[in-house]
Amino acid sequence: MERQGVAVPPVELKDQEPPAIVESGEHQQNENHEETPSSVAPSASCQLPGPFSSLDSSIETLKKKAQELIENINESRQKDHALMTNFRDSLKMKVSDLTEKLEERMYQVYSHHSKIIQERLQEFTQKMAKISHLEMELKQVCQTVETMYKDLCVQSEVRIWGCIL
Repeated sequence: MERQGVAVPPVELKDQEPPAIVESGEHQQNENHEETPSSVAPSASCQLPGPFSSLDSSIETLKKKAQELIENINESRQKDHALMTNFRDSLKMKVSDLTEKLEERMYQVYSHHSKIIQERLQEFTQKMAKISHLEMELKQVCQTVETMYKDLCVQSEVRIWGCIL
């Protein structure tokens, strides 16, 4: 016997059963040639015959495997998201700790430098005071020398004038 198939349009595979393929020799008709719902052969209203039933189970298996893969991908994405969230939080804590340590170290360096600057400023102030004192002494010496010069000049003039007169 040669089978003659009927063209079947493509069907979505969302939990639907494929439409039954009816061959021309499988119809039972009344005497007036009208079809009734009970006139379809029992084999046509059940699952697909022969090789098509294994195809149907293969499709179901593929759908289940595809669904499992999608679920695995989603689980993997959730794990990746949790991992990145944990990494970000851990990194934030480490950066925060490192920033605190750096800030503490900066304040230690500032404090150390402030002490050095304070010591040097104190030394500078002492030296400036000593310079001021020496400047005053120098002025006094200069005034003394000037006074002595004037006295010497006056005495020499008196001698010169005394000799001339």
